[in-house]
Amino acid sequence: MKLVIITGMPGAGKSVVANIFREHEYPVIVMGDVIREQARRRGLDPDSESTKKIMLELRELDGPGAVAKKCLAILQSQESNIVVIEGCRSLAEVDVFDDFATDLTIICVHSSPKTRFRRLQERGRKDAPPDWLVFKERDMREIAVGLGGVIAMADIMIVNEGPLETLRKKTIEILEGL
Repeated sequence: MKLVIITGMPGAGKSVVANIFREHEYPVIVMGDVIREQARRRGLDPDSESTKKIMLELRELDGPGAVAKKCLAILQSQESNIVVIEGCRSLAEVDVFDDFATDLTIICVHSSPKTRFRRLQERGRKDAPPDWLVFKERDMREIAVGLGGVIAMADIMIVNEGPLETLRKKTIEILEGL
């Protein structure tokens, strides 16, 4: 099975890229959904505090690749020979997926902090940072758990500062190249 990992900082446009893959009938597993589902199972709101706590707890209990390990059961049920993983945040998670896959490609979606903060505010999810300081703290937490390493190891980089149609065109070009 070939895996395509979509990574990037919060608000960069990972879900938009993943949705374009979905539109082309590739299955997508969202790693953040695994964390949000854990929160719901525990009766917690999937806000930034509970998702932060659960992410760190899972990694403490089962190592830095813990969230990826939880995704393996979902991967094993897929019939497609190409599956997209959205939201990989550490090289340990990449290693879990690399051990499972026959081929692995990492796509990083990049946007400036100001653009990402604005997008996170506009999408209005419960885990959106309420202010710039919380946003910066979240970015530092993401970098601390290893996201910077995954970004640095990306095979493909998409800069997402322009209109949605530009991102769509870039993604389709990449998709066709796979």
